Amino acid sequence: MQDKSLKQSVIKGFLWKAVENGGDQLITFVISIVLARLLGPEKYGTMSVMLIFVTIANVIIQTGFQTALIQKKEVSEDDFSSVFWLGLLISLILYGIIFIISPVAASYFDDPEITPMLRALSIVLFFGSVTSVLFAKVARELNFRLQCIATVIADILSGVAGIIAAVKGAGTWALIIQQLLKNMILMLLLIVLLSWRPSFTFRMERIKSLFSYGWKVLVSGLIDTIYNNLYTPVIKKLYDPEMVGFYNRANQFPQVIANSAAATMQAVLLPAFSKTQGSGNTEQANSRAIMRRTLKTGSYVMFPAMFGIMAVSESLVRVLLGDAWMGAVTLLRLCCLSYSVWHIHVANLQAINANGRSDIYLKLEILKKIIGVLVLILSAKGGVTLMILMKALFDYVCTFINGWPNRKIIGYSPLRQWRDIMPEFLSAGAMGIIAYLVRPLMLLAGVSGENFGSALLIMAVQIIIGISVYIIVSLAFRLESMRYLKETVLNLLKKR
Repeated sequence: MQDKSLKQSVIKGFLWKAVENGGDQLITFVISIVLARLLGPEKYGTMSVMLIFVTIANVIIQTGFQTALIQKKEVSEDDFSSVFWLGLLISLILYGIIFIISPVAASYFDDPEITPMLRALSIVLFFGSVTSVLFAKVARELNFRLQCIATVIADILSGVAGIIAAVKGAGTWALIIQQLLKNMILMLLLIVLLSWRPSFTFRMERIKSLFSYGWKVLVSGLIDTIYNNLYTPVIKKLYDPEMVGFYNRANQFPQVIANSAAATMQAVLLPAFSKTQGSGNTEQANSRAIMRRTLKTGSYVMFPAMFGIMAVSESLVRVLLGDAWMGAVTLLRLCCLSYSVWHIHVANLQAINANGRSDIYLKLEILKKIIGVLVLILSAKGGVTLMILMKALFDYVCTFINGWPNRKIIGYSPLRQWRDIMPEFLSAGAMGIIAYLVRPLMLLAGVSGENFGSALLIMAVQIIIGISVYIIVSLAFRLESMRYLKETVLNLLKKR
């Protein structure tokens, strides 16, 4: 009964979290497309540089303690309140640091406007600090419905405000206004919907207990975030500043899907794995079963999504962004290749974290980032395309690095993982190749592909043929993931 209840909670959590992340990413994506057309590559490049500082600071504030609050088997209100007050204090300190160094950043990137904009953007640190505690409460209860509602409302209201500001000529400030409002509205809605208020309690012993686990996750997250944000300043410093806009826009297309899937998996898998943690055969079997199902189901969705975007990338960029953004096409394909294995990373790392092995998690991050930085250094002078290609190839290598510890922790080696998901990988690969070949055939048939209408027609045909091929291949080879998804949906419909 307990296993059945856990399974139902995990499925329900996945669905609500998927709706939340899917809605969040979709709304954000649509709004970003409108803003990209209004603002152009250069404005987005400036925003991308400033977000590096805020993103790194947010990791320091949120990552370690939020994960510890979710992973710990038993937590009290004192834990939540203590983390709440500590988070606000750390936010204040980090905001002060960013406020002081913002002129230095502006001088380094030769853009004086960065100083006031970065100081304004960094206010989101305070909102994020509060929200991370509320997210932890939601995750522990696997009750993502409230978070879904709050996120979608915040996205819509802030997006509309950002677009209005852009139309009024606010430039990069439109993006800053959008970010500030999104985080503030999300925080306020979660406070109201969860009906939670912190007590005026701060217990250092509770902080120490959480920190003993969380500091390793914090350092790991910090290393990962710094590494992932290295490419933006390197590209801005070595190449045409416009290339920063191309890279970040190319990165956003697959990131919309990958982040949605990753956030769903991370939010649901960590508490789910935590409930099955242990070294016994039964516990390992339960964790392994959750892991295998997650990998196969995730692969059935992620591989065709990424390979499909690679196939239609030229038409996609022209239709959504316009001719000014065509320099992002090749980078988009390479970013899709990189993100196609994102779900494998997330599943493996959450299994490690949930079993209390944050020490292994930290060692993995240090190892991967040392190698990753070497790859970046060796490829930097070869051009932006080579840099992103090498990054994508290294991400595939990282599936083995991240999966290696789980051969002992849950008895599921990376080779066995790839063997299980290979049918989905090959099916999606075949679909991507066929969808890609549609474009040259249509060009030979006389469709120009150089304007909005013809590009939209080519993309529509590619998508229809790609989906059809994938369904046919899935049915022909009786892919397990397709059957499982079909049965899950039918069961949920019956319950309704």
